Amino acid sequence: KWYKKTADKGYARGQCNLGQLYQSRGDYEAAVKWYKKAVDKGYARAQFNLGYLYDHGKGVKQDYTKAVKLYRKSALRRYTFGQNNLGVMYEKGKGVTQNYEEAAKWYQKAANRGNSLAQYNLGYLYDHGNGVKQDYKEAVKWYRKAASRGNVLAQNNLGTMYEKGTGVTQNYLEAAKWYRKAANQGNMFGQNNLGYLYDLGLGVAKNPIEAVKWYRKAALKGYALAQNNLGTMYDNGEGVAKNYEEAVKWYRKAANQGNRLGQNNLGTMYEYGDGVEIDYQEAAKWYQKAAKQGHATGQYNLAKLYEYGKGVDKDMATAKKWYQKACQQNKAKACEALKRLDKND
Repeated sequence: KWYKKTADKGYARGQCNLGQLYQSRGDYEAAVKWYKKAVDKGYARAQFNLGYLYDHGKGVKQDYTKAVKLYRKSALRRYTFGQNNLGVMYEKGKGVTQNYEEAAKWYQKAANRGNSLAQYNLGYLYDHGNGVKQDYKEAVKWYRKAASRGNVLAQNNLGTMYEKGTGVTQNYLEAAKWYRKAANQGNMFGQNNLGYLYDLGLGVAKNPIEAVKWYRKAALKGYALAQNNLGTMYDNGEGVAKNYEEAVKWYRKAANQGNRLGQNNLGTMYEYGDGVEIDYQEAAKWYQKAAKQGHATGQYNLAKLYEYGKGVDKDMATAKKWYQKACQQNKAKACEALKRLDKND
């Protein structure tokens, strides 16, 4: 009632607040109506909110150009969310020509004023050298600022920087700390990464049961790498009772998402009949998918099938080709196989 009263009196803040109330209830058309009234008065938060609705096509026809225009209006009024989202449009090339330098400029403005989304996004640009000179220390600096404000993506990425020793001294304890923060917020990347540290005993005491717990949380969210990792735990009987059928189930989920580790592992299950009937053609199919994605073990496994004519027509030239590719990735068994085949020629 209070929002309606102030909105009806023509106060931009009240009109914007009323729009947000309607938006929270899913009545986007009503939200658009009230945002537009506040936008006409130059109210920055309403400019951002209406831009967001155009960006996502809620209550209006999706229109990136209009979204950019509105984000820019709010950004020029120093509204940090508008600055951040204008940066996103430049980074993604939505409604404007892609321009990483412009993205960095707007992220910087919002980041300097404490916007955690912009701090994360700016860190990401420094991490990958997009629009700025690649600088891992700067990436860490901005990830840390965002992570300390609770930004879950930054928490995970800061953990990765500590795990890999990129831009900071390698420190598994710190990696575990930041992964755990992200994981506890439900971030599937943080959950998988924390599981990995428990799996190997890095920064935490090795604990396969905890590894399975975190892999499972991420796997159930659809993260392919975690699905493969959970499959591996079932395959090897680590942290859970050995169960090849469950391993196959999780490998398949990962493989169907294009994860090359899952594709190779699923191929192995078909080749050896673990959890499924032996099926060399299926094995070849999945090895081929992994091999084409540059997976060295998948290339080696595919080469073996071609060498012995299992699931595919015997073809020594093709076998050599895949052994060669695997050998170039330092797969020792593939290099040995190449030498063996060369001797036989």
